[in-house]
Amino acid sequence: MTGEARLMCGIILVTVPTIQYGGYFLLTSLMDKASGYMANPLRQNFFRAGHAHAGVIVILSLICQMLADAAVLPAPLLWFVRVGVPLSAILISAGFFFSVLPPTTAQANGAVSLIYVGAVILACGAVSLGVGLLRTSH
Repeated sequence: MTGEARLMCGIILVTVPTIQYGGYFLLTSLMDKASGYMANPLRQNFFRAGHAHAGVIVILSLICQMLADAAVLPAPLLWFVRVGVPLSAILISAGFFFSVLPPTTAQANGAVSLIYVGAVILACGAVSLGVGLLRTSH
């Protein structure tokens, strides 16, 4: 494992408690009837999706760090992959959470655009890494 991969894996692992806090927040919202969480299906779905996307993409980010060591890509593009994939976890989950913050919200606000930005960054990073890995087999 390269020093770059070790650095990024360390940073990514340090963010895991934020995902744990998200789970704790969801659990306390479920238990507290005064939170209004159970009365708003849109908010329930967005909060669950935000928490799930964060966890899954963080795991993917760790895998991508090691795969990036084997990819044949220019250094700036390699750093885009290393930073972009974990950044997408933050953007996507933030979009899900921040777009429905008020307990009585009936529709997502403008923060929902963070989901789309994060999705584009994730797709570009994953495809770039995939191409870089395919280039090594020639």
